[in-house]
Amino acid sequence: MAKQDYQAGNPAKAPQPTPTDAQRNLVMEDADPVQLPENAFRELAADETYRPMMHPARDYREVTGYSITMGLILCVIFSAAAAYLGLKVGQVFEAAIPIAIIAVGLSGALGRKNALGENVIIQSIGACSGVIVAGAIFTLPALYILQATYPEISVSFFQIFLSSLLGGVLGILFFIPFRKYFVKDMHGKYPFPEATATTQVLASGQSAGKEGGSQAKVLVIASLIGGLYDYIVETFGVWAGTLQTTVFHWGEIVQEKTKLVLSCNTSAAVLGLGYIIGLPYAFIITAGSLFVWWIIIPLLGTYGNADIQAMTSQDIFSNYARMIGIGGIAMAGVLGIIKSWPIIRQAVGLAGREFKGSASDEKPVRWQWDISMKHIVFFIAIAMIAVLIFFWFGVIHVWWQALVAWVVVAIIAFLFTTVAANAIAIVGSNPVSGMTLMTLIIASAIFVAIGLKGSSGIVASMVIGGVVCTALSMAGGFVTDLKVGYWLGTTPRKQEQWKFLGTLVSAATVGGVILVLNQVYGFSGENALVAPQANAMAKVIEPLMMGGETPWILYLTGVVLALLLNWLKVPALPFCLGMFIPLGLNVPLLVGGAVAWFVAHSSKDKATNDARRDRGTLVSSGLIAGGALFGVFAALTRFLGFEFSNPTDPVTLQILGLVAYACLIAFLWFSSTKADSRIKR
Repeated sequence: MAKQDYQAGNPAKAPQPTPTDAQRNLVMEDADPVQLPENAFRELAADETYRPMMHPARDYREVTGYSITMGLILCVIFSAAAAYLGLKVGQVFEAAIPIAIIAVGLSGALGRKNALGENVIIQSIGACSGVIVAGAIFTLPALYILQATYPEISVSFFQIFLSSLLGGVLGILFFIPFRKYFVKDMHGKYPFPEATATTQVLASGQSAGKEGGSQAKVLVIASLIGGLYDYIVETFGVWAGTLQTTVFHWGEIVQEKTKLVLSCNTSAAVLGLGYIIGLPYAFIITAGSLFVWWIIIPLLGTYGNADIQAMTSQDIFSNYARMIGIGGIAMAGVLGIIKSWPIIRQAVGLAGREFKGSASDEKPVRWQWDISMKHIVFFIAIAMIAVLIFFWFGVIHVWWQALVAWVVVAIIAFLFTTVAANAIAIVGSNPVSGMTLMTLIIASAIFVAIGLKGSSGIVASMVIGGVVCTALSMAGGFVTDLKVGYWLGTTPRKQEQWKFLGTLVSAATVGGVILVLNQVYGFSGENALVAPQANAMAKVIEPLMMGGETPWILYLTGVVLALLLNWLKVPALPFCLGMFIPLGLNVPLLVGGAVAWFVAHSSKDKATNDARRDRGTLVSSGLIAGGALFGVFAALTRFLGFEFSNPTDPVTLQILGLVAYACLIAFLWFSSTKADSRIKR
C-alpha cells in the first residue's frame, strides 16, 4: 500500500529511507548543535565530512499543517507586495530573508520547539513569491505596454498564470538533477551570499545557552544596525545612498570630457554581500564593471557618433555597453554547460539506469534524499507536453510554429539553468533580465525566419520569454533554498515536493495582481507604473518583430570577450555579470571583499583569523538580513504616500554619505575582529 501511495505522488506516505551503517557513521555528535558547524562555509579536507545542524540519521518535524499554511500565506502576501513594488520602483526585493525572519519570529512567539525543519519549509514555500514575480513582471507587462500602440495585441489572466506556472515548474525540475553538484560537491567553493544570510537567520532560531545565544545576539544587533541604516537613507535621505563623482563640479567636467565616472552604493546589505562573496570573486566582478565604465564607455563616448557623444555615461551603458555584457553572459553560460557536461551526463546516466531497474536499491540518508531521477524525467516530460499544448492552443495556434517555440524554450531554459544557479552561488544576484533579453532576441530572430512576426509574433515572444525568465529565476532561487537545507540538514525531497505548491499559488497571485494593476494604473503613460524591465523588453522586441536594427555586433563582442576570458583562465561569468550590473552596485562588493580579506589576515594566529572571518560572516549576514527586511519597510512607507525630500545640497549629502559609510565599514571591522581563537564565531 505504501508503495502504491508513493507512486501516486503522496509525499506523506512515501517510504522513508533507511540509513546504512556507513551513513550512520556520519554522526559525529549525538546532540544537535545550536549553531552552524565550523566547516560550514569552507572547503573540506580530504578526510573531512560535513555534519549539519539537524542529525542526518534522525527524522524531524518539517512538513506540517503549520509550515505549509504559513508558507502559503507568506507566499501570497509577498507575491502581491513584490509584484506591486517591482512594477512601481523596478526592484524585486529578495523574499527569502524576510520570510526566514518572520518564520523564526513566529515559531518563537507561538512557542514551537525544535521548529528549524518547519521554518525551512516555510521559507522555501514562501520564497516562491520573489522568483515567480521576477519572471512575470520583467516580461509580461510589456504586452500591455505594446498594446497601446498595437491594439490587436491581447493578453489574458491564463496566459500570465500559465506562463509563470509552467516556467516555475520547469525551473524546479531542470535544477533538481544538479542539486548534489551545487550544494554538496561544491561545498565551500561557492560563497552563496544570500543562502548564507538566510541560513544564519534560521540557525539563530535554534540558539540556546550562552554560546548559541551569543551568536543570535550578534546577528540581531547587526540586523538592526544594517536595517536602520538602510531604512534611514532610503526613506529620509539623511545622507547619499550612492557616492558618485558626477555630483561634484569636477566630476561633471570629467564625465563631459571623458565619460569617466565612479560610483559606490552605501547600502549595508550590499557591503555585507561583498564580505561573504570574498575578495577574489568581488575583484573579478568589479574588474568587469570597471572594464565597461572606464574603458568601453569612454571609448564610445569619445569616438562614437555625435548622438553617442551627447549621451551621459549612464545612457551609453544602458543603450550600448550593457549589451556587450549580455552577450558575454550568454557565452559564459554556454561555456558553463560545456564544462558541466560530465555532470549532465552523470544525471542522464542515472535516469537511464533507474528506468532499466539497475540503479542501487539502497536509499540515501534522509539529508541527501531527492525525488528520484525516474520521477524527475517523467514530470519533465509531462511539463514539456503541457508547455507545447499551451503554446499551440493558448498563444500561437499554428502547430509547427508552436513546435519551434517549444524547442527554443526547452533548449534555452535547460542550458541557462546552470548559469542562473552559478550566478546566485557566486554573487547572490541572478542576471535573469539579461538572459531573458538574449532569449527574446534569439527567439524573435527564429520566429521572424519562420514567418511569425507582427503583433502575433510579439505575443508569442513575450509569453515564451515569460516562461524562460520564470524558469531561470526559479532555478536561481531554488539553489538558495536547497543550499540552506543542506547547511541545516533538512530533507531536500520535501523541499522539492512542496516547492510546486508554492509555485502554483504564487503564479495565480501574480497573474491576478498584474491584471488589477494594469486596470488601476497601467504600465505606460502619465502616472503609470514604471515597469522598467518590461519597458526594456518592449523596446527590444518591437523593432525585431516590426522591422528594425538589433545590436548584433555588441552581442558578438561580448561572446568573443567571454571566449578570451575563458582562454586566459579568468572566470567569464562573474566578469560579464560585472559588465551587466551597474557600477554603483559592484564597487561596494569590492569594499566588502577587501574588509573580509583584511579581517582574515588581521593577526599572526591562523585560528584567530578563522574565528574572526567566521564572525564577520555572521555580522555580514545580519547586515544583509536587516537591509532586506527594512528595505521592504522602506518600500511600504513610500507606498503609503510618505515622500521626504531632503533640502540639503547634494555635495553635503555626499560628504555625509562618505562618513556614514566609513562608520558602517568600521562597525563591520571591529565587530568581526572581536573574536579570538577561543571563540568559534
